[in-house]
Amino acid sequence: MRRAAFAVAAGAMAVSMAACGSAKESGDKADSSKSAAAKGDDIKVGLLLPENKTARYEKFDRPLIEKKIKELTNNKATVQYNNARQDASLQAQQVDTMITDKVDVLIVDAVDAKAIKNSVQKAVDAGIKVVAYDRLAEGPISAYTSFDNEEVGKTQGEALLTALGDKATKATKIVMINGSVTDPNAAQFKKGAHAALDGKVTIAKEYDTPEWSPDNANSEMETAISAVGAKKIAGVYSANDGMAGGIITALKAAGVSVPVTGQDAELAGVQRIVAGDQYMSVYKPYAPEADAAAEMAVALAKGQSLGSVAKDKVSSSSVQDVPSVLVPVQSLTKDNIKDTVVKDGVYTVADICTAKYKSACEALGLK
Repeated sequence: MRRAAFAVAAGAMAVSMAACGSAKESGDKADSSKSAAAKGDDIKVGLLLPENKTARYEKFDRPLIEKKIKELTNNKATVQYNNARQDASLQAQQVDTMITDKVDVLIVDAVDAKAIKNSVQKAVDAGIKVVAYDRLAEGPISAYTSFDNEEVGKTQGEALLTALGDKATKATKIVMINGSVTDPNAAQFKKGAHAALDGKVTIAKEYDTPEWSPDNANSEMETAISAVGAKKIAGVYSANDGMAGGIITALKAAGVSVPVTGQDAELAGVQRIVAGDQYMSVYKPYAPEADAAAEMAVALAKGQSLGSVAKDKVSSSSVQDVPSVLVPVQSLTKDNIKDTVVKDGVYTVADICTAKYKSACEALGLK
């Protein structure tokens, strides 16, 4: 894994961002920049995460980001946190609160990347720079960090083909259950998966799943089974582990056992891989992503350059060439659990190998 590439430190040059507007607006931004440049470690960082159904946000992202910000500021920074619980309107209110509370910089993982645009603009108008975290938010963001999302989808699609082996022919029918249309990452996962799967197998049914809901995925899978036929489905592309759980429940109820993909390396997903119910997940090392967000946020709050942190550039429909950090991913199967999530300290063997999974763990050499 190429994690070393993301060990970064904030530089010392002032940020230079192209801006448009009146002379008064330009002057206001210049004054704001001077104020930011004068700041030391005593900064206030706003952190807004999108939902709490997916385990990663509260278990990994939040504590990792908070820890890194504290490290970078000699424990002097304040982190003001909120979770939108998958409600875009609530998240807009949370941005308003952050503006009222005069945070110095805002890290936002958008519930709805398009709907957040006005809120991002309001924050910027108030002199608060915005770091888009994990999802590329619309609006005048100053920085972005995520994973290579098309590569995630491609990794999932290729893994499904590997699982199918000789059964992967143009006549082979699979079902695709993608993420939410409000999440731009979902479209990129989908694009990458199609790049791997199109022309290799037949996609008999495909769904975009509202809110990434496992319950919705379960219903979609039940509908696909009825439409395609239980015995005619050879595999399922699931965009993440949470939905994979709902999908596998539906498959088991229909007496079907086929390869199912996933993403996020959630504990329940890893345990399903151990048990043989789920074929793979995508392991996304959260520490480099969280560290990059913290480093960029602290640099922006202090008026420093992102040059030493962000080596990539990403564009949205709102802004071009956003300084970005894109973190590589890895396919996780039963063969490399020990060398990924266990080695990196995400889970212990004891976490994974509870009584229910003890014999399956022993068969894999997880002791």
